[in-house]
Amino acid sequence: MSKRFQAAAGAAAVAVPVALGLMAALTPLARAADPLVVIRAGRLLDGRTFPARRDQLVLVRGRRIEAVRDASAGPLPEGATVIDLSSATVLPGLIDSHTHIFLQGEDPAVLTYDDQLLKYPLALRAARATVSCRRALEQGFTTLRDVETEGAGYGDIGIKQAIEKGYIPGPRLFVVTRAISTTGGYPLEDYAPEIDVPKGAQIVDGPVEARKAAREQLDHGADWLKVYMTHRSWVDAQGRLVSQPTLTVEELRAIVDEAHGWGRKVACHAYNGVGLHRALDGGCDSIEHGLELDDAAVAQMVKQGTWYCPTMTPYYYHWEPADTPAGKRDRARVAAHGPSLQKAMKAGVKIVFGTDVGGFSWTDSIAQEFKRMAEFGMSPADALRSATVSAAEMLGMAGEIGVIAPGAYADIVAVSGDPLADLGLLERVSFVMKDGRVFKDASGLH
Repeated sequence: MSKRFQAAAGAAAVAVPVALGLMAALTPLARAADPLVVIRAGRLLDGRTFPARRDQLVLVRGRRIEAVRDASAGPLPEGATVIDLSSATVLPGLIDSHTHIFLQGEDPAVLTYDDQLLKYPLALRAARATVSCRRALEQGFTTLRDVETEGAGYGDIGIKQAIEKGYIPGPRLFVVTRAISTTGGYPLEDYAPEIDVPKGAQIVDGPVEARKAAREQLDHGADWLKVYMTHRSWVDAQGRLVSQPTLTVEELRAIVDEAHGWGRKVACHAYNGVGLHRALDGGCDSIEHGLELDDAAVAQMVKQGTWYCPTMTPYYYHWEPADTPAGKRDRARVAAHGPSLQKAMKAGVKIVFGTDVGGFSWTDSIAQEFKRMAEFGMSPADALRSATVSAAEMLGMAGEIGVIAPGAYADIVAVSGDPLADLGLLERVSFVMKDGRVFKDASGLH
């Protein structure tokens, strides 16, 4: 090595830590230079404490909440921009833990699931997913766990990146990419056997294929994995709801083991019966839908700390005629679902808010799920927790989202009135801030 090269290398070795030190020193200054925004809240539901606190100030700097204090504790900080929501209730941005941005909830009599996969180019589906994200944010949902692209591959990764880079508006996304099921366990179906048609999920058979699919999806950016543990459901001769199981326990354990090794979690679509119990025995982190939870399943969920995302709303849409097998199935699902939620609540199962929107139209109210939950006995406070602090805990972001507190992301919404007295107010969110930026501020709220 020449002396000149040694000298240059030595200078670089000194310069790099000096530069890093300067960057570290400048970072707090840059944060301090961010403009201060003060939200004056007439009532504040911070996600942790109930009932609401009155006359609060929420201080926002950059993307984060800097402080929360009583308005009477002192004058407003000099030079701050003030957003006056003194006639409103301010609460954390809402979290929907079960969505499908690549589905649009069209009436199946008009546009089938098969149509979306066979006739719509991916660019069109991505454009529509972009609109879905905007509609979610407009409704006050600042975070979504989107649980499968339904044949759109890794399109959710692209939408997530576009939101994070500021190209399009949308919620914070946790994505699962393709989802996983087995041969005979997911549409498209009922085509001639000699024709290969696309599937809405990645198909695996056996623990080796299951683990490989998990690795592929995680490698391509999945935040969670989604597994279908049941598929078709029907009513048997005794009038009982039956669901076809898909993955074996061994197949699921390979997926769960791989996901947990990456520090990720696994959501399991499971209606009832054998598939539900396989999901729990295989170590899933959340049960999606859980239409018919028996006592053994509930006890196991409590013991294992499994989350429950019931998604009540979509099962009230598009019922088939009552005298048909499909119509009997539709009604049996709803008849079993409410009592399952009640059983889970009574036992202390950890419950998060999820809607399956995309299964119904994004133009409909996402927040209608709150009233469904309350219909079966959930208190308004617990319903709100399920869409704020509880969901944040499940997503591994406790203290950062789903709460209005120092250090949390400034995801803040407001409604006119008290949502603890009327959950329907959450269907009319009039102010939305995400990451410290105001996205919606309806005239007349403040």
